[in-house]
Amino acid sequence: MAILKPFRGFRPPAEICKSLASRPYDVLDSKEARVEAGDNKYSFLRVIKPEIELPENVDLYSQQVYDKAKENFQKFIANGWLKQDNKKHFYIYAQSWGSKIQYGVVGCAGVEDYMNNIIKKHELTRPDKEEDRMKHVRILNANGEPVFFSYPAKKEIDDIVSEIVKNPPIYDFMADDGFGHKFWIIENDKTIENLEQLFANIKYFYVADGHHRTAAAALVGNEKKKNNPNHTGKEEYNFFMAVVFPDNQLTIIDYNRVVKDLNGLSKEEFLKKLEKDFVVKAAGNQEYKPGKLHNFCMYLDGTWYSLDAKNHTYNDNDPIGVLDVTVLSKYVLDDILGIKNLRTDKRIDFVGGIRGLGELKRRVDSGEMKVAFALYPVTMKQLIDIADTDNIMPPKTTWFEPKLRSGLVVHTLD
Repeated sequence: MAILKPFRGFRPPAEICKSLASRPYDVLDSKEARVEAGDNKYSFLRVIKPEIELPENVDLYSQQVYDKAKENFQKFIANGWLKQDNKKHFYIYAQSWGSKIQYGVVGCAGVEDYMNNIIKKHELTRPDKEEDRMKHVRILNANGEPVFFSYPAKKEIDDIVSEIVKNPPIYDFMADDGFGHKFWIIENDKTIENLEQLFANIKYFYVADGHHRTAAAALVGNEKKKNNPNHTGKEEYNFFMAVVFPDNQLTIIDYNRVVKDLNGLSKEEFLKKLEKDFVVKAAGNQEYKPGKLHNFCMYLDGTWYSLDAKNHTYNDNDPIGVLDVTVLSKYVLDDILGIKNLRTDKRIDFVGGIRGLGELKRRVDSGEMKVAFALYPVTMKQLIDIADTDNIMPPKTTWFEPKLRSGLVVHTLD
């Protein structure tokens, strides 16, 4: 069974929370982070992307960068921009956009649960990115950013959260990207105890977003365990910060593909090859969005197309074979376009559905890319089925929005 425990978080004063809270480290490159942080001294990007305060040619994986992260983190605490709560809490973190809102419980998940596959993964991690975040956690001796988990919805937990959020939040702001963020502290000891017991009856947590941060946090905790001859299992390093959301509140957004060339084929030859495995219909110059599973959108040479996968291309009884990313990867990207490895091939790029179909059109019309594909989004049920069967999704399958803001609460490992 899964563990979620309260902790003594470091948090910003309410009056600077909007200025301090930042987008996660991995959704911005260094140049974008420099612009976004600007002259905002409170921006938590100074802790999670500290290279923005160093020369632009700095090696992102140099010790200088990690040292700057530590220096800035200590500065945030010394200046009172992050203050530690005087007792252990759970917290509620709500995110909203339009009429949609999702409520997560912020607590600490167990390192052992990650090692024992109680925390289920659906993506592979890259060793270099893992090591980068491990160094960051080690030098801060803290989880600077929460990871994003899901769990099968449980009414008793929903009821507790519903009661808590009737009270005014301690943080309430609209970020510049249009997403709303609210935050509550759970003060009542009985409620905290009750929540901890309810989560102890949850069989598994599922990593939704943040596979590299999850691996790094757990592996550093495991290192500390091995290096402590007096280890008891109760030390703070046995736990790492997570926001856990019920699965029925989450929506996965499509994750689309753009490709630089047609692998030496003319447009006519390419369309002809597609007809072997898809029913291809031109949809004109109006944006066309996939309407169901196994229906794809393609943009090529100023025209939108509908592609319906033929029955032989998918297997609805196989958690991987049912995925449209599997169909597209095998029958288009590999068989026709010669793209064998989605992780390393420089001819392909990936576009989060939050950017809209207009971004696909823009990148093709600019001449940067030759063809674009939009996919019907994966469901939470598909994600859970894959994780439960210990399968791994193809790269760049899921996109979650909104992203968790970093800096609203920090967990230290001692």
